[in-house]
Amino acid sequence: MTGDGTGRGERQHEGHGEGHAGAYGEGTRAVRAGLPEPVKYEPTLPGPVFAAHYHLPGEPTGPYTYGRDENPTWTLLERAIAELDAPGEPGARTVVFASGMAAISAVLFSQLSAGDAVVLPDDGYQALPLLRERLQAYGIEVRTAPTAGDAQLSVLDGARLLWLETPSNPGLDVCDIRRLAAGARARGALVAVDNTLATPLGQRPLELGADFCVASDTKGLTGHGDVLLGHVTCRDEELAAGVRRWRKVVGAIPGPMEAWLAHRSLATLQLRVDRQCATALALAEALAERPEVSGLRYPGLPGDPSHAVASGQMRRFGSVVSFALPDRARAERFLAGLRLVDDATSFGGLRSTAERRGRWGGDAVPEGFIRFSVGAEDARDLLADVLRALDEAS
Repeated sequence: MTGDGTGRGERQHEGHGEGHAGAYGEGTRAVRAGLPEPVKYEPTLPGPVFAAHYHLPGEPTGPYTYGRDENPTWTLLERAIAELDAPGEPGARTVVFASGMAAISAVLFSQLSAGDAVVLPDDGYQALPLLRERLQAYGIEVRTAPTAGDAQLSVLDGARLLWLETPSNPGLDVCDIRRLAAGARARGALVAVDNTLATPLGQRPLELGADFCVASDTKGLTGHGDVLLGHVTCRDEELAAGVRRWRKVVGAIPGPMEAWLAHRSLATLQLRVDRQCATALALAEALAERPEVSGLRYPGLPGDPSHAVASGQMRRFGSVVSFALPDRARAERFLAGLRLVDDATSFGGLRSTAERRGRWGGDAVPEGFIRFSVGAEDARDLLADVLRALDEAS
């Protein structure tokens, strides 16, 4: 902090250009999101603040009191993500977490109590079954249905919370957020959407009627594969207060260095996502011509089963393409033959990754199922690498 020890913190809390974020294009917002008001001789994005406690004479009425509650570096990042998730919605609030799972857990466990019912997708992220066990142990009823066809509507009556994941991971099915949110609201249920795969540049769930937008920022939002982070953007402060309270209770806070790295990474978000999405579509088109490829999914592909719904709510279709090869051995030969693609289990990064999802045992997919995350390599080079590896695997 500078000056009297409070001025800079107060300036950070006030916001830079607040109320005008929605007027700018997505690239401008990504580059400028969350920056503090300029102060002579100060950096445009202040470095991480490492503090377990703060000077606190008198009553604790200021924005920063203890390191588990708030941090100036979180403040900047939270404001930046809110500007991307909910431009033009001044009431929206973002809360950042140590991981995507911490963010998911915060929504579920801050909003649900014994006797409540929650509706989850049965084809979502593979850690959801672990959460289902915990929820049921706490006396919460868990209902599940597929993402495709808006099937979760059929089990929504009487539920407290509807959890959507669209596009789903790894199957890339899409549900109609507007329709499901309207159905949930008519039944008195809250709606949370896992937006990890789409990112704020691909889809903004709060604009489509959701109450919570949740993401693992380890993936596309930060995009460098070097931080674990998650966030929840809430429709209003009342909802955010419960999520923030849960973060304090369990201590699922991000480190200041991770938060700073994440904020730094936002500036290239549009550049990364546009490149990745364009190459992902080209890859999907190339794979569609291969006789050994089955079950090809990419929401941006005109022939994809989810394309019509996705086109109505997504502005970009993401970096992930999924498909299956005839068997496990063929899939493993393909992965081993790739030269520009890492065999790794994340997605959304600058460097392309791919993996055989069946190796984890948590997804209902064929043994030869591949989840391919397109990076920022030259499209020509990446496609040549993939087609060569497919030829060699055959």
